Amino acid sequence: MSDQPRGAAFFDLDRTLIAGASAFAFARAARDAGLIRTSDFVHDALSALRFRVSGASDDTSMGVRDRILAGVGGKRREDLIALNEMVLPELLGVVRPEARAVLEQHHAAGRRTFIVSASPVEIVEPLAQALGMSGGIGTRGEVVDGVYTGRLDGPFCYGEGKAQAVKETAARLAIDLDESFAYSDSASDIPMLSLVGNAVAVNPDAHLARVARERGWPVVTFAQRSKMLIRRSSTATAVAGALVAVWVLGVRHGRRT
Repeated sequence: MSDQPRGAAFFDLDRTLIAGASAFAFARAARDAGLIRTSDFVHDALSALRFRVSGASDDTSMGVRDRILAGVGGKRREDLIALNEMVLPELLGVVRPEARAVLEQHHAAGRRTFIVSASPVEIVEPLAQALGMSGGIGTRGEVVDGVYTGRLDGPFCYGEGKAQAVKETAARLAIDLDESFAYSDSASDIPMLSLVGNAVAVNPDAHLARVARERGWPVVTFAQRSKMLIRRSSTATAVAGALVAVWVLGVRHGRRT
């Protein structure tokens, strides 16, 4: 019998694992390569600015999704994959130091790790591979004969769609979600966070911060420097739980929230 932990760790990408918006970096590279219009890029730049200030919203996320799908329709998949030569170094440069440290602790414990993001799988999978992670779960555009149709291939990996993708991955790989961890900054990821036994709110928006307090989830701050600040919660038990959940990654927790 393998000694590998049955749980895994699932990381949201934007504003959790990295600082900023991955789709914006991808859109800029696509604009520079002549694959999308400048007007679409400007639209997404404004969305990225709003995202940096106030976090994701359903409207902005769906809008970026629709523009990306429309923009890549008729384009060759190999051309978008080639953009990673520009995009991947940029994203690796904004991986939060604290996120990298937590990721390394999961790896040291033998736990499988995944990026789960609404961003295109063409970004998510190479980034996960570069970080030594087990896999990347992202949004897939439909491809026929190597060319994007402008339609989705499967669900949009956002909100309930992201939670469904995690459940499917867990079922396929025999991952025990009760023993798993999930990290996110956004209330849109409450469905995913609710699946696991160890949910952690990272730099949470107001809605997620409120839900985290109600459910006793640890709330942590990932800054641009190598320091982690664990906010005090209302009880000593919750503080101790935060320390255990985030740092003592070799200990398994069976309790679901």
